Amino acid sequence: MKEYIELLQTLIRTQSFSKEEEPAANLVRQVLTEKGIPFQTKTNNTWAKNANWKDGLPVILLNSHVDTVRPGKSWTKDPFGAELKDNCLWGLGSNDAGASLVTLLAVFIHFNKQADLPFNLIYAASAEEEISGPNGMASLIDELGEVDLAIVGEPTQMQMAIAEKGLMVLDGTAHGQTGHAARNEGENALYKALDDIQLLRNYQFEKSSEVLGDVKMSITQISAGTQHNVVPDQCTFVVDVRTNEHYSNQEAFEIIDSLIESEVKARSFRLNSSGIELDHPIVKRGLELGLTYYGSPTTSDQAVMPFRSIKIGPGDSARSHTPDEYILLSEIEDGFKIYVALLDGFQLGN
Repeated sequence: MKEYIELLQTLIRTQSFSKEEEPAANLVRQVLTEKGIPFQTKTNNTWAKNANWKDGLPVILLNSHVDTVRPGKSWTKDPFGAELKDNCLWGLGSNDAGASLVTLLAVFIHFNKQADLPFNLIYAASAEEEISGPNGMASLIDELGEVDLAIVGEPTQMQMAIAEKGLMVLDGTAHGQTGHAARNEGENALYKALDDIQLLRNYQFEKSSEVLGDVKMSITQISAGTQHNVVPDQCTFVVDVRTNEHYSNQEAFEIIDSLIESEVKARSFRLNSSGIELDHPIVKRGLELGLTYYGSPTTSDQAVMPFRSIKIGPGDSARSHTPDEYILLSEIEDGFKIYVALLDGFQLGN
């Protein structure tokens, strides 16, 4: 894995914020070119098919993303320094999801020229995952053709995330009437918003998931008022909603809308909960290898995939988007072995 760890170091040194991934995408394309592997591109996305592609075989997609979030101010190390000491590599995107990106690339190259694969492989290094952008995986669905299974590389400690929560962001607006704060005038929109916020804070959706748990709502932003002595006639707030498989985002929205007096609008309904059956062949293979499974509270490109998918990769989700993010080299090496074991001789019926 030495050359792929070196690639990860180079990727860390290359700024790759969402919508600004072109230099990082070019690094992936350079490796494919050096290996003699044809590839296709769309904006900052790159994908390649295995050399001995055979029409009619099931198709497995190996996917991870090249973009990163922006580093916060709490870093004590250089986010782009790719500092390597003993078994530890620090840097922005090392864990989320550079380790998965380069490990899946190594896995794809490992299987690329095998003539007797019982499946076809696509490797896709996608963009805009961190912002669920329209020019990332969502833009590739039609380009990739029919896919039977996706292995999505995200930091899961190489355990199987068989489901993940959906994400919906709501903008709420409470309306009132201005008045002088010193007199009993007006209708305070801030108080009305607080009543609705308290209601949402205490509300529990009826259906809980064995794997994903309850639907979770968090109020993350609030804004009201123009000056200290004027009763605000408008108060806006933002609700982060994480849905389980029992509710589509549209269904959850309709319930929330019926609960509160504030006007509420969804920014998008498209990032729904996703999951794969426990009796799916890839889950069975993972269990045979001694892997465990769980439901993930975080959202990935799985949310836009209209086909079966499983999320698994080296690293730990708890390190994602945190200061001094790091990956252990042993995690990358073990990840490669587990990915190969999952796919070696794997049978996936149409």
